[in-house]
Amino acid sequence: MKIFQRDLEAKIVPVLFKGKMVVILGPRQSGKTTLTKKIIAAFGTDGAYYDCQLADVRAHFVMGEPDRLLPLTGNKKIVVFDEAQTIQNIGSILKAYYDTYPEVQIIATGSSLFDLANKIKEPMTGRAYEFLLLPLSLHEVSLAYPGLRASDILPMMQFGSYPAVVASESPEEKLFAIKNIATNYLYKDIFVFESIRSPKVFEDLLKMLALQVGSIVSVNELAQSLGVMRATISRYLTLLEQSLIVKRIYSFSNNPRNEMKKGFKVFFLDTGVRNALVDISSPMETRTDRGAIFENYFVGERMKSGALEIFPPEIMFWRSRTGAEIDVIEKSGPQISAFECKWKDSVSIPVQFSKAYPKAAFQSVTAENILEVIIGLHNTKRKR
Repeated sequence: MKIFQRDLEAKIVPVLFKGKMVVILGPRQSGKTTLTKKIIAAFGTDGAYYDCQLADVRAHFVMGEPDRLLPLTGNKKIVVFDEAQTIQNIGSILKAYYDTYPEVQIIATGSSLFDLANKIKEPMTGRAYEFLLLPLSLHEVSLAYPGLRASDILPMMQFGSYPAVVASESPEEKLFAIKNIATNYLYKDIFVFESIRSPKVFEDLLKMLALQVGSIVSVNELAQSLGVMRATISRYLTLLEQSLIVKRIYSFSNNPRNEMKKGFKVFFLDTGVRNALVDISSPMETRTDRGAIFENYFVGERMKSGALEIFPPEIMFWRSRTGAEIDVIEKSGPQISAFECKWKDSVSIPVQFSKAYPKAAFQSVTAENILEVIIGLHNTKRKR
């Protein structure tokens, strides 16, 4: 099995044994188990891994009885509790254990609804470092496959960047892997922890969002098309964001008179998941929606990059009232970076934007230069 070097490891290792627990959140199948096993492997017999989905492990987690965990932790220095979202009141239980045995380094992993379902953040405030692990970034893939070319990115745009998908060699294996992830894993926590009264509406909403990638989304239009209340659409969108399936990005504007201030777009954190909802089989070269997928892929890469930062830049889009637009705006404090995604031909910065924001950096991203742009942005960030 292919093991990928995750950028997040370099963020986690330095904070171990610094007096706090470590919580790693992320969608199912994003690689949390593999990452934590790799981290504790360096500690040999002083480390231990436990799957909280197993009944004999779950029996040790009892509210108000931190000593019940001692048979698991024993004399270990570092312990992983994987899929901890399956334990009721996990936040309060780990808080009590931490307060009683602070010398043991605990790493707890959970799927993306971990804190929503178990209210982990309230009891563990100030007691844990929290990290987010998303599917593989292009930088991580390039480390595993030296000599990566721009054309090698096309299968990732089509099938996505989950580790099991990237590691699969043939298109048939990639197709099987992403369908398995999209069908059996990603929505599991939503249906387990939240009351979805109409799964059909929920699934139809996902398909509609998949078809509107890169376009401004109207909650009213979605509600009318699906025959439900606006509040239902808003709730489902929030759940989809919290489960790290989609991300809403909003318009950037410092000049409401000339720029659109309202409206949002919805992007999928993994293009394979998006394509599994509408068309996973067609290759990128022949797709009529390849422009939208290309833009979504770039946005996803910027989200993965931001997940490594303590204060990630805000990702937005820009559109003037006269129709000029820029696909991606990154704002980090006073610094503004603009990116326009075009499958083939590079474009120049809109005059209206350059006049309004003369200090903003601008890059045109195409299928030919996307590898250099993304890796270049990663290397630039490391040098800072």
